[in-house]
Amino acid sequence: MIKLFLLFSFLSITSFSFGQKPKNGTYTYTVAFAEWGGKSNGATCTVKIKGDSVTVIHNGGNLTGTKGEIIDRGILMKHTATDQWIISHSKEDRNAKEVGGCSDGPAVIDFKRKIFWMC
Repeated sequence: MIKLFLLFSFLSITSFSFGQKPKNGTYTYTVAFAEWGGKSNGATCTVKIKGDSVTVIHNGGNLTGTKGEIIDRGILMKHTATDQWIISHSKEDRNAKEVGGCSDGPAVIDFKRKIFWMC
């Protein structure tokens, strides 16, 4: 009984720390730039979630590219080592050496703070 309680407590803390996957829908997220220490400079993006699929769309504003352009698209999964939500393009991304920021790994999306991370 105690083990079950401890497991539930751990899972609850972990879920709230990194956020839970939102329901299907369209959301506006802040874009944070790893190379600028997480600053956004006012940049936002549209995040569309349907099941385990996600599409991140350029909102215009302080981003290079064209408004309406797809920035990233993939499958939502948790990164094994960091427990962060990532936008994966293959099953191997779950175990990528690095994720987010300016790495070659998959992008990180923070559901709790509504942030999409870019370089």
